[in-house]
Amino acid sequence: MESAEIRRRWLSFFEERGHTVVPSASLIADDPTLLLVPAGMVPFKPYFLGEVKPPYRRATSVQKCVRTPDIEEVGKTTRHGTFFQMCGNFSFGDYFKEGAIKLAWELLTSSVADGGFGLEPEKLWITVYQEDGEAERIWRDVVGVPAERIQRLGMGPNFWSMGVPGPCGPCSEINYDRGPEFGVEGGPAVNDERYVEIWNLVFMQYERGEGTGKDDFEILGDLPSQNIDTGLGLERLAMILQGVQNMYEIDTSMAVIDKATELTGVRYGADHASDVSLRVVTDHMRTSVMLIGDGVTPGNEGRGYVLRRIMRRAIRNMRLLGATEPVVAELADVVIKTMSEQYPELESDRKRIETVALAEEAAFLKTLKAGTNILDTAVTETKASGGRVLTGDKAFLLHDTWGFPIDLTLEMAAEQGVSVDEDGFRRLMKEQRERAKADARAKKSGHADLSAYRAVADDSGATEFTGYTSTEGESTIVGLLVDGVSSPAASEGDEIEVVLDRTPFYAEGGGQLADQGRIRLDTGAVIQVRDVQQPVPGVTVHKGSVQVGEVTVGAPVHAAIDITRRRAIARAHSATHLTHQALRDALGPTAAQAGSENSPGRFRFDFGSPAAVPGTVLTDVEQKINEVLARELDVRAEVMSIDEAKKQGAIAEFGEKYGERVRVVTIGDFSKELCGGTHVGNTAQLGLVKLLGESSIGSGVRRIEALVGVDAYHFLAKEHTVVAQLQELVKGRSEELPEKISGMLAKLKDAEKEIEKFRAEKVLAAAAGLAASAVDVRGTALVTGQVPDGTSADDLRKLVLDVRGRIPGDRPAVVALFTTANGRPLTVIATNEAARERGLKAGDLVRTAAKTLGGGGGGKPDVAQGGGQDPAAVGDAMAAVERLVAEVA
Repeated sequence: MESAEIRRRWLSFFEERGHTVVPSASLIADDPTLLLVPAGMVPFKPYFLGEVKPPYRRATSVQKCVRTPDIEEVGKTTRHGTFFQMCGNFSFGDYFKEGAIKLAWELLTSSVADGGFGLEPEKLWITVYQEDGEAERIWRDVVGVPAERIQRLGMGPNFWSMGVPGPCGPCSEINYDRGPEFGVEGGPAVNDERYVEIWNLVFMQYERGEGTGKDDFEILGDLPSQNIDTGLGLERLAMILQGVQNMYEIDTSMAVIDKATELTGVRYGADHASDVSLRVVTDHMRTSVMLIGDGVTPGNEGRGYVLRRIMRRAIRNMRLLGATEPVVAELADVVIKTMSEQYPELESDRKRIETVALAEEAAFLKTLKAGTNILDTAVTETKASGGRVLTGDKAFLLHDTWGFPIDLTLEMAAEQGVSVDEDGFRRLMKEQRERAKADARAKKSGHADLSAYRAVADDSGATEFTGYTSTEGESTIVGLLVDGVSSPAASEGDEIEVVLDRTPFYAEGGGQLADQGRIRLDTGAVIQVRDVQQPVPGVTVHKGSVQVGEVTVGAPVHAAIDITRRRAIARAHSATHLTHQALRDALGPTAAQAGSENSPGRFRFDFGSPAAVPGTVLTDVEQKINEVLARELDVRAEVMSIDEAKKQGAIAEFGEKYGERVRVVTIGDFSKELCGGTHVGNTAQLGLVKLLGESSIGSGVRRIEALVGVDAYHFLAKEHTVVAQLQELVKGRSEELPEKISGMLAKLKDAEKEIEKFRAEKVLAAAAGLAASAVDVRGTALVTGQVPDGTSADDLRKLVLDVRGRIPGDRPAVVALFTTANGRPLTVIATNEAARERGLKAGDLVRTAAKTLGGGGGGKPDVAQGGGQDPAAVGDAMAAVERLVAEVA
C-alpha cells in the first residue's frame, strides 16, 4: 500500500466516523516556544490547554513534522529521521479511552477491502501505563487482545505530559511484531526493534503540577474535560504494509535513494558507509523540500539555520559518494514528484522551491572547497602542536565566513580524529547575536508565564477588535497586569498591561506594527499606550504607563488610537501589497513574500529571489506601483472561506496560519491577498511610493526598503537639493553628473596609484642598506629592523624578499622586518634554503614574534606573516627572533 493511500484511508476512516478533517498546518510553528512543528498535536495545543474553545469535538489530521535533536544519528540507524508524517485523531471532551481504543483496533485490523489496513491481529502487542487498569481491561475484555500480549510499563514510555504544568495522562501504545529475524521474542518490553511502535493513544485525564523530568511531578487531579490525542507514524506503517526493512526503503524515500545512486554510481546495500550517506541524503532532501515548501529559507538563525544545516549535510554527503556536479535539482525533483500526491502545493510551487534550493546549493559549493581547505589546515596545525581539540574561534570562522554549520565542522573534524571546542564556539556565537540585535522575542512574551493572560481569556473571553471601522470607542478594562502579575489597580507612573473587552488598537501582526494612543478613564486617569500584542490567541494586551490618576479593573474607558500614525502605517501596508504584486508580475511567482514590516511612512518587503534584482527592473516596478496610485483604485476587505479565497486567486503569505474563515484585501483589479491588517480606502491616498533599493538578507531572499506618502516626498526633496549642490560643484547639468563625477574619480584613482608607486619605491630603496646591516648569529646572517609606519603588508613582503635576495645564497640568512599599520604591528619573516637546512623555518619564527606582539601568524617555511596588538613590543619581538635563531642555528 503506497504512502498516499495510507494517508487517504486514514482521513476517510475518521471522517466517516464524525471527525472533522483538519489540513496539515505549516511546519513553521505558530508557537513562540517552537521553531518547527515536531508533533501532530501541536496545531491543537491551544485547545488542549484551554486557551481557545475547539470548533469541533472530533478532529483528524495527517500533520507534517520535523524533529532535529537526533540529526547526527540520521542514516547511522534506520530508525532516525528528521521529516515524518503523524496521523492523528483527536477528541475534545467527546469519546475517551474505550472509543479511542476501539477506533484504532478497527482501522488497523479491518481488511483492505473494507477500508482498513489489514494487519494480522495476532501480530499486534499492546503496552499500557502500569497503573492504568482501565485501559488494560478495555484491550482485554472489550477488544479481545490476549492478556499475554498486553504489557504494563512505567511513566517513561507510557505517560504523557508537555513537560510543564497542564494536561497529562497515561498512554497506550500499539506495537507490531516484525518476526524472529528482528530479534528475540518477549514483546515491546524486551525488544522494541522487533516489536515496533506504530500508534500511541494518549488519554488526557489529569492535570500535572510543577516538576522536572518525565516522572518527577505531582498529579493535581482530574481534568474537567477528558481529551484524546493519538499519533500514528505514517512512515512506520508504510514500512510494515510495504514489507520493507526500514522507513528509508518505503516508496517515497526509496525513489530518492534510487536517484542518488544514479547520480553517484554507488549501489545501495553494498557498503555501510555509503548506505549511511545515501540515507542522510534521502532524509535531508525530503525535509529540505518540505521546509522550503512551507516558506522557510536558508539562513544562520532559527529555522533558517535548521534548513541550511540539513541541506548542506545532504550536499556534502553526495560529494562523499562521488558526485562532482550540482545534484539538488534532480533530487528535489524526485521529492516533489513522490510527495505531491499527498501535498499538491509542492507541484504548484515547484519553481520557487527549486529556486531557493538551487541558490543554497550554489552558495555552499562556492565555499565548500575553500572552507574544507581552511578546516584541513586548522586540523593539521592542531595536530602539529600536539593538540586534539580544534579551537572555538576556528569553528566560528568557518561558520561566520564560510557558512559551515557547526555540525558539519564537528563531523569533518571527527573524521580526522579531532574534536571541537563547542563551548568556545557557542560563546562566540552568543556574543555575536548580542551585538547584532536585542532579543525581540520577549516582546510577545516569548517564554514568559502566560497563565495571567489565559486567566483573562477564561474570565472575559476574546477581545473584540473594532479598529477596521473605528479609531476610538468605549470599552471596559477586564484585565490589568503590573510587572507581569495580575493586579486589581495601578497608580500613576506604573508600567502596565491592560486588556479591554473591545478595542480599536491593532495588535502587532502580519508585518504591521502596533497602534499607539491613549486610554482615558471617567475619573480623569490616562494610560499612554506604546505597544499592543497578542501573547495568547484572542487576548489583546495594551502595554504602556499610567500618566495620570489610578486605573482599576472593571472601569469604563474611552480608547483612542493615534490616527496620524495609523494612517501612515495603513499607507505603508497597502504599498506593500502593491509592491508584492508588481514584483510577481516582473519576476514571476518565485518572488513570494518572505516577511515584511509596515511602519509609519515606510516599509520593508522580503521576497524570494536567487539573485539581485536589476536596477532597470526595480525602476519598472516602482513606476508600475505609482501608476496604480494614479488610477485611484478602491481598496476593500471581505471575509470568506479559505477555499473561496484560493479560488479567487488570493495570495497567502508563507508561514502564516489561517483559519477556515479568512480576510481578503483586494486593491481594484491589481492585487488580492489574505491579510488581517489595516489599509487605505483608495490607492490615491498613498500619494507616492519611492523604492530606496534592494539587498540580500540571506540565501535566496532579498529585501526592498521603501518610503510612502510625505516621507517619500521629503526624501525626493532632499535628493533634489543634493543634485543641485553637485551641479554647482562640477559646473554641469544634472544629466551630466554621472559622467563628470566618474571622470573625477578616475583621475583620483590614477593619482593614488602614483603615490603608492612612489611609496613602494621609497621602501624598496632601503633594501641594500638593510642587507648590509646583517649581523652574524652563530653563522647565520640575521637582518631585523622596523620600516616606516603605514607600510602595507604587500610592500613589506616585497622588501623582505628583496633583502633576502641580496645576501649570498650559500650563507644561511633570516630577514625579519616589522612595521605598524593602523595602530597594529605587522611582521614578515623570510629564510633562504641554507637557513632552512639548519632548521630555521619562517613559520616558527613568525609565531614566536607574533606571540610577543600579542597576536598570531603563520605561513610556509620560506616566508611567513604575522601581527599583533602591541606596537610597543616590536623591539622585544626582534630580540625573541634573534634568540630563537641562536637556539636553532
